[in-house]
Amino acid sequence: MSDERGEPILRVVPRPGDINANGHIFGGWVLSQMDIAAGIVASREADGHVATVAIEAMEFIAPILLQDIVSVYARVERVGRTSIGIRIEVVADRARGREQVKVTEGLFTFVALDEEHRPRPVRRA
Repeated sequence: MSDERGEPILRVVPRPGDINANGHIFGGWVLSQMDIAAGIVASREADGHVATVAIEAMEFIAPILLQDIVSVYARVERVGRTSIGIRIEVVADRARGREQVKVTEGLFTFVALDEEHRPRPVRRA
């Protein structure tokens, strides 16, 4: 793991039901894995509940194939008064781990929530 890539948060294997008509994994499946990983890091950073409020600068670079092992890396990019920006990078391991392909990345913004689901100041853990 490099500091630039971030901390490994998830490692998942897509299932046959996650494939689209082109034989690639649905973009929505990838997006949900990214959101889960970013939410884990944001919740930890905020020391409480968070909600996704924006996804910025996301780009699909290469497809994910059925036999890929998908690793999702995350790092905190910015912390505001009530929000946290988490940079996510997704890498596919192919050819039984002999090849790594960066497939997508994006910046996910979360807001810290209070008990009434309203924005609150970030309490750093």
